Amino acid sequence: MAQQTTPAAHGATAARDPRLIVDGGGAKGLLSGSLRRLRGGELGPVPVIAGLVVIAVVFQSLNDKFLSPQNLSNLTLQIVAIGLMSCGVIMVLLLGEIDLSVGSVAGVSGVVMAVLAIRHGWNEIAAMVVAIAVGALIGVIHGAIFAKIGVPAFVVTLAGLIGWQGAQIYLLSPDGTMNVPYDGPIAYLTQTYFVPVIGWTVGGLAVALYAASTLYGERRRAAAGLPAKSVTDVVTRIVLVAVPVLGTVWVLNSYKGVPLAFLIFVGFVVVFDLVLRKTRYGRMVFAVGGSAEAARRAGISVDLIRISVFALASMLSALGGIMFVSRSFAVNQSTGGGDALMMAIAAAVIGGTSLFGGRGSAYSALLGGLVLGAIASGLFLLQMDSSVRFMITAGVLLVAVILDAVSRRSRKTHARG
Repeated sequence: MAQQTTPAAHGATAARDPRLIVDGGGAKGLLSGSLRRLRGGELGPVPVIAGLVVIAVVFQSLNDKFLSPQNLSNLTLQIVAIGLMSCGVIMVLLLGEIDLSVGSVAGVSGVVMAVLAIRHGWNEIAAMVVAIAVGALIGVIHGAIFAKIGVPAFVVTLAGLIGWQGAQIYLLSPDGTMNVPYDGPIAYLTQTYFVPVIGWTVGGLAVALYAASTLYGERRRAAAGLPAKSVTDVVTRIVLVAVPVLGTVWVLNSYKGVPLAFLIFVGFVVVFDLVLRKTRYGRMVFAVGGSAEAARRAGISVDLIRISVFALASMLSALGGIMFVSRSFAVNQSTGGGDALMMAIAAAVIGGTSLFGGRGSAYSALLGGLVLGAIASGLFLLQMDSSVRFMITAGVLLVAVILDAVSRRSRKTHARG
């Protein structure tokens, strides 16, 4: 005779399932919920934030200029180009793939923009739009070869790394370097700072929008009969968002104001985070990264998702290349080269995106970029050689991958996948 499960027994089982436990209200509830998720392998941004605190304490103790408004403002500009490229890398990593061409795509897109604007006299804004479109087209080509023909993404993008770098050199010939005007839209991207009132307005609006979306979401959950957070819990979460946002605005306003380039970068991070968490497309990206075959059987067009992700990655790389050109007022054979590719991948992984696919967040680009930028900035203030930066970055990257592997094992132990 088959054993039947009574409602009481079912409730007891559900109560023991950590995925069905609702956090308590207030800061205490958030803390207990965070500790429970940490024990279950859900590390989230905790290791990165802890690492940032350690980095800040160490470098500030060695040089009191590290946390100065001027240095922090320079840091926000320093991470923009790599951060935008890292956003694209995160999208590809969510599929469980890799894109080795992002640096070369950034370089060739920057050259396309400069050639159109400088040699052919195009409007600089139009040249930027075309450069971004060229980047997206390159991504479509890579994605189509990978998805439709079946060539591994590693090989496709490795060929892209070499081929687009060659195209970059070809387009730059015979000069090898092209300078952009100091007073044009391209240069203004990284040279524009908002006056304090605009910075406070943007920061306040960001917090207000977060508060409104959180309250609306909880109201919908309550109306649907689902467990909803208490008012105290919601207010606590809003405060935890408001403090770093408004604190950042205060620090940046203490120097020149909020940089336009940093605002663009953060804007892309927020938009991509919302796309990944709140839209059907984002859920399909995670589904394909978790199991392509299961996603295909669920009716998802796996090929289309893969092509679109590679297109987005290359488009963001093109935007990163434009920021490189704007920051240096020139484009040359080294634009998008050097350690740009490795730093973009490292930022994504250090920020918390899994190399195994299916797990990550757009905020990984921001957090990982801040870690790498803080290390570079601190070592520069200490006048240490770049070789030290590479070794420290390698160590931080290795620790991030080890944490990812350990948390993945812990999630399997706790039946969380």
